[in-house]
Amino acid sequence: MTDQNSTTASDPPSSVLLPNLPDHVALQCIARVPCSHHPSLSLVSQSWRSTLKSPDLYTTRTLLSCTQHLLYLNLRVGSSFNWYVVDPNPKNHRILSPLPPIPSQRIGSAFAVLGSKIYVIGGAVNENPSNGIWVFDCRFNKWEMGPNMRVGREFAAAGVVNGKIYVMGGCLVDNWARSMNWAEIFDPVSGSWAAVPSPIEVRDKWMHASAVICGKMYALADRGGVVYDAVAGEWGEVSTGMDMGWRGRAAVVDGVLYCYDYLGKIRGYDVEEDEWKELKGVEKGLPKFLCGATMVNMGGKLCVVWEGKKSGKEVEIMCAEIEVQKEQCRWLRGSIVWSAMILAVPIRSSIVHCAAVGL
Repeated sequence: MTDQNSTTASDPPSSVLLPNLPDHVALQCIARVPCSHHPSLSLVSQSWRSTLKSPDLYTTRTLLSCTQHLLYLNLRVGSSFNWYVVDPNPKNHRILSPLPPIPSQRIGSAFAVLGSKIYVIGGAVNENPSNGIWVFDCRFNKWEMGPNMRVGREFAAAGVVNGKIYVMGGCLVDNWARSMNWAEIFDPVSGSWAAVPSPIEVRDKWMHASAVICGKMYALADRGGVVYDAVAGEWGEVSTGMDMGWRGRAAVVDGVLYCYDYLGKIRGYDVEEDEWKELKGVEKGLPKFLCGATMVNMGGKLCVVWEGKKSGKEVEIMCAEIEVQKEQCRWLRGSIVWSAMILAVPIRSSIVHCAAVGL
């Protein structure tokens, strides 16, 4: 009699991740390996390649507190838009790798990070605002089309609150459809966009900057700025203090909004105190950011990317990671973890956007 549990000659050979270890234990071992080594790991076997593409791997990395934050850069070089990923770990020599080209990136797109995906939202094609979305899945290094918005936008504001993407502005309100859909929300579960009701007095076209602070989305427009409380569904105006001090692209770390002022110094804004304060302790290690700098929250640290020295036909792209904290006297103090050139690009190239993604 043949044992039903025995393996017959016609059965496919079993595939284990690591010999003599259950797969769930092997998965925990693989999950501890930094993302920069994943291309090499994928060469081991088909089962390893499948594991590295599995959502279970990233869930396990999160449970093991092995999440690694990578910096994604979008640069405009001539008429093309190039994407790069930077591993900021000094042990990995801050590896910078080019990403697959985006099928088509428009002028004036907005950006949002939701989970392991970067959303490139709208933008103009031949001066016509688009409602198209491109999504980059950072786990699998590939672009895919996302669900279209209800209206086309360029230079809109975008942010993530409670796992959903909010966009506002970037469109004329010259007809009913654009007026009713001046603000929209994207739910990744349903994969669809819906209108967010907004009062007519907040509907400016252009949005120059945006940030999410403590569950509220703030955006600067041509005239002042707006704030939307996604939980309460309420709209308001940004304070005069915030409006006067917010210059350029900003980042939020521990509830403080950071950007650079007209003197090129980094300052932080505390919403509760309605006050801007200079970030002390970084003056000697950083230049004055008069233009072309952008910032992002890199796993609880402030990451700054800027255009550095020009040499011949190239310009350096510089990057610094800063540990920031509030002192008891309510001053803001920073400590530079590292600062280095990460790329050299042709002159007249520019930094479009940077994003941090945890994998």
